[in-house]
Amino acid sequence: MSKTLKLATGSLLIGCLVLGLKALAWWLTGSVALLSDALESTVNLATAFAALVAIRVAARPADSDHPYGHHKAEYFSAVLEGVMIILAALFILREAYAGLSEVRELETPFVGLAINAVATCLNGIWAFVLVRQGRALKSPALVADGKHLWTDVVTSGGVALGLVLAVVTGWWVLDPALAGLVAVNILWSGWKVVRESLSGLMDEAVPEAQLTRIKEIIAVEAVGAVEAHDLRTRVAGSATFVDFHLVVPADMSVFDAHEICDRLEAAIEDILPDSHVAIHVEPEHKSKHSGIVVLD
Repeated sequence: MSKTLKLATGSLLIGCLVLGLKALAWWLTGSVALLSDALESTVNLATAFAALVAIRVAARPADSDHPYGHHKAEYFSAVLEGVMIILAALFILREAYAGLSEVRELETPFVGLAINAVATCLNGIWAFVLVRQGRALKSPALVADGKHLWTDVVTSGGVALGLVLAVVTGWWVLDPALAGLVAVNILWSGWKVVRESLSGLMDEAVPEAQLTRIKEIIAVEAVGAVEAHDLRTRVAGSATFVDFHLVVPADMSVFDAHEICDRLEAAIEDILPDSHVAIHVEPEHKSKHSGIVVLD
């Protein structure tokens, strides 16, 4: 089992534990805000399952039907997670509205807060692990899952603050009111996850810093060639695709041109481990006198 798959499986287990703790906190207190927090955790479970399925699909090798691999499957999962974050926020808004319509005093609020705090700590630690490891493994599904969990941490913090203020002041209306405010923040977080995932589905290029580094490598490692032009990149999950045209002298042998290409591919793969490089070799009269100038 790959590290990415292990992390996705871990999310399911953590999600079950956190949901159980939050449901217990709501049952003990009757808090609308804690109920809303527990409702979001059910979405955490669903998105963790979606991430697990997507990662399993993305890990499949290329085949005749998908010659470029299945890397983009993770983006579909990330989009789904963003949509489900938005749905969780709408659930919370609904419960907050119901709570505002019928304000009541909470039962054993501090016991519920203590239990909810344990669940929040678990979510916070796991969210940090998922985002950090997801970026290192170039897994958008894990990153999206981690960001989703972090919105849950923010929600839980807002809920805790609302309950403490309600107990101290006796203004029990703060419980559902603050839950509604936190839901608005979750809506924004969900939109950001969807927007970033759609960028991946639209074949977004590598970041500018990486693109500059690729150009520098081509200029240094393509010694013997004339120039490189029409450089294109795209990111698909953990994979990065790089292609460009390489102009070589008209009298250069196929063997020597191939050696330059091998050197370039190895150098680019050193900085982009899961990259796929395609180089189109052209004779000198195809030079555009633009693009990347090869250094002597």
